[in-house]
Amino acid sequence: MSRPTATTATATATATATESAPGTAAAFTPADPFGRPVAVIGAGALGRRIGLMFAARGGAVRLYDPSVRARADADEFIAARLPEVVGRLDDGTAGQVRCVESVAEAVADAWLVVEAVPEELTLKRRVLAELDRLAPPDAVLASNSSSYPTGRLVDGVRHTTRVINLHFYLPPEMNVVEVMSCGTTDRSVIDLVLDELPRYGLHPFEARAESTGFIFNRIWAAIKRECLWVVADGVATPEEIDAIWRLNSGSPAAPFRLMDVVGLDVVLDIEQAYAAERPHLPEAPRTLLRSYLEAGRLGVKSGRGFYEDYPEPAPSAPADPAGP
Repeated sequence: MSRPTATTATATATATATESAPGTAAAFTPADPFGRPVAVIGAGALGRRIGLMFAARGGAVRLYDPSVRARADADEFIAARLPEVVGRLDDGTAGQVRCVESVAEAVADAWLVVEAVPEELTLKRRVLAELDRLAPPDAVLASNSSSYPTGRLVDGVRHTTRVINLHFYLPPEMNVVEVMSCGTTDRSVIDLVLDELPRYGLHPFEARAESTGFIFNRIWAAIKRECLWVVADGVATPEEIDAIWRLNSGSPAAPFRLMDVVGLDVVLDIEQAYAAERPHLPEAPRTLLRSYLEAGRLGVKSGRGFYEDYPEPAPSAPADPAGP
């Protein structure tokens, strides 16, 4: 990769990660990422978009997903979108995104490894522990979790000082990334990603204290929850709420359309994570979401959600049993 121009270089030393018991902090200094790839684990809607952004300024990206169909869809998506994203950037240069068939191949020599697997606590814990075992000792390990702080994900991780939350939204349309410590993250790791991400057209913001939902999602979750509650109470329809939202906010993006894009199964997972931490939250929004899921209405990815005007999805191939 040809390195994008930088104003500062944050990290230059090689990591010295020492063995320790799972969940404990080991000394860690990240290496210079120059010339090294980024690995993304999970090639779904967000994983492929994360890979796209790192490739838009000359980066090398390795993308892994246990599903053969997901890898093929990611290849097609990135091939179609990369020229457009590169063309929008003053210093855009098409890099290379390669879908690979194993986690070990994806993380080899990576300076940054981002997990973008489904929002399931047990799965994320298992994946991060596996990445800690397989990734180079100086690689930064990042979770793209949208609701779980990484402090809840590192039970099986030996080198927690290199673990961080990097919460991406929906690049390349929404290029904000929230950065948060797992509680023992070395400050050099936070500084490194804050310095590096703008090189790829991303806008990082640091959450300065552990926060379920990070910064914007805590605010947005309250908005989504109230919208769902209004529908559950029979006060208005999703279409009416979206129309009011657009007219009053001046934004073309509206809550129910956005929930369909994210996937109603993911929205429910996130709501359940909030409810587990805050038992006072109302049940009605989750009940409404479950009714849609029971009807097979997952949003854009299933062809129907709160809206029905989406193209029919291609049949999904069975997942490859060899997961991370």
